[in-house]
Formats: sequence, C-alpha cells, structure tokens
Amino acid sequence: MKQFWLFSKQTLISVESSQLPSAQLQLRILSFNIRYATTSPFTNEKPWSERFPLIMNQLHHETRYMSGASLNTSHSLSSVIPVPTAAIICLQEVLHSQLTDILHSLNGSTPTGDPMHGPIWAPIGVGRDDGYTKGEYSPIIYPIALFHLLHSETVWLSPTPEKPSIGWDAGSIRILTIAVLECKATGRRVLASCTHLDNAGSESRKHSVEIILRTLKRVEKDWMNDGTLPIFLAGDFNSFPEQEAYLLMSQSEYMYDLREFVQRQRRYNDPITFTGFEPEKDKDEQGRIDFVWLGPKDSKNCSWAVDGYAVLPNVFDDGIYLSDHRCVVGDVCLLC
Repeated sequence: MKQFWLFSKQTLISVESSQLPSAQLQLRILSFNIRYATTSPFTNEKPWSERFPLIMNQLHHETRYMSGASLNTSHSLSSVIPVPTAAIICLQEVLHSQLTDILHSLNGSTPTGDPMHGPIWAPIGVGRDDGYTKGEYSPIIYPIALFHLLHSETVWLSPTPEKPSIGWDAGSIRILTIAVLECKATGRRVLASCTHLDNAGSESRKHSVEIILRTLKRVEKDWMNDGTLPIFLAGDFNSFPEQEAYLLMSQSEYMYDLREFVQRQRRYNDPITFTGFEPEKDKDEQGRIDFVWLGPKDSKNCSWAVDGYAVLPNVFDDGIYLSDHRCVVGDVCLLC
C-alpha cells in the first residue's frame, strides 16, 4: 500500500493511498540545472554533444509513462485515465540550441521537424537576454496531452521586472518563468514556476525571492478556480539552506520545501545537489542549492500530498558528468 505525507500548514500526516480522494492529480516535478553549452569548459567538463545523450537518458527514464503520449485520443481523457499521472520538467541554464535538442529528443522528432509545438511535450519560457531566444532559458516543459496552457509569463528579477534587465549586485540577468496549467481530465489548475537565482549577488538573491513571492501571489489571485490555485516552484537558488534566499522563502509562510515533507529514510540518494565537475576541488561549494517548493500554505480547498523526493546521480561508471548539478525529483499528489 502506497503511503503519502499530507502537506498542509507544516503538518505531516501519514495516510494510506486508499484513504485519498478518488479525484486527484499525481505529479512528478523535476528540477535540473543542465549546465549551458559552454565553449570554455571546466576541467573534467565534457562538451554538450557528449553530455546531451546522457541527460536525455535520465529525463526519458524519469518521465516514462507520464506524458500522456499513449492515451487513446479518440476518447475523453477523463474516461481513459481518471487519475492522471504527469511529469513537469523544469530546467535551468538552457540555451536555445539546447532546448531545441531536448525537445527533439522528448518528442521523438527528426532534426528537420519543429519540436517546440509537440506532439508530446511543449516548452514555456524565453531567453533571458532579449525575451526571445538569446541567453539562458529557465523553461517549463509540460505534456500537452495532459494539460491546457492557460497563461504564461516571464518576470525579470530586477527593479524593472517587465523587461530584460539585471538587478542589484547580480552578475547575470535572472528570470522567473510562470505557467498556469489546467489538467484536461479533472479541470484542476496548477501554477508551475521555474527560476535560477544569481550566484554572485546576495542582495540580488534576496530581492529576487521577494519578486518571486509577489508574482506567485498575484498569479494565484488572478487564476485561482474554486478559491484555490496550488503552486510549485522549482529551481537553482544558488543558496544553501542557511543562506538568505532559502531562509526568506522558507520563512515566507507561503511556500515550503518539499524535501522536508519526506521522512529522511525515504529520501533517495545524496542531499548534495551541486557537485561541480571536480568534486575534490569544488568541495567548499558543494551543497543543496536546488529545490522544489510547494504552496500556498493557506490553501483551504486543496492540499499537496508528498510521496517522494530524490536527488539523481550526475555521474556514472564512464566518468562523464551530466552536469555540475544533480537533478531533483519530487513526487506529489494534489488533493482537492
């Protein structure tokens, strides 16, 4: 019997799956900083052409049977799969060429096809440098057979969030990607969000979290149905749990760290999410800086039930690092 941990106002309540309501959305959330395709690699960093197939092996494995690709589209979704199981992929440090490669692979399309519109997965997001295709994306990739996209936007983490811009002491332009998705089978809406905070500026990280919280609250208010809009935020915070960005988010009384709702013995793999490409040399920088957050705390009509948390390996016997980060995976169930 599968066991869940209910996420509700910082309370952990163990329940058996047989006790859960029959109408629910089971969701796997992936957050992965894949490392941009640099022309000046670090020592021990392989080029994108070598890392890409390994990253895709991991993404395909972790999302198998969670895209709705095998559904019989001649019937209604609700009659085919009353309890949808879906994956949503949130990535960071993705250049346009990398996003194209990833979508080609996920959609099984030929190099001459346009993978951005499916047929299985579609991306949400823009390049941070110009709001189109230049610079890094923080994309949200969702299965189009399972969700309608109701709303999307990009917010720049700066004093001018409506346009491409750099904020405070940041070393790079930073963005928040927003998507409101509606489950085709149940009509339930989810606010999905993905970000990558600055590595250089503490002030930037602090103000970025403030902007993120304001944005999530605004979108929640605008797009809730039945008085609620469940939220998740995935991303690379460039902040350890004892540092400013994590503390500000965790003390917001609005969003909670998914990992803390999984018992220690049920968490898979190492707590470290950033390893670097040279573990011994990068030891002082290693730690948990990639997170999946759930909210909102004060939701009266919906609750997240947390089923699992994992940090996936980023290097195997061949010695090739997929990235300097590890992919974080959260398994949740939406109860309304």
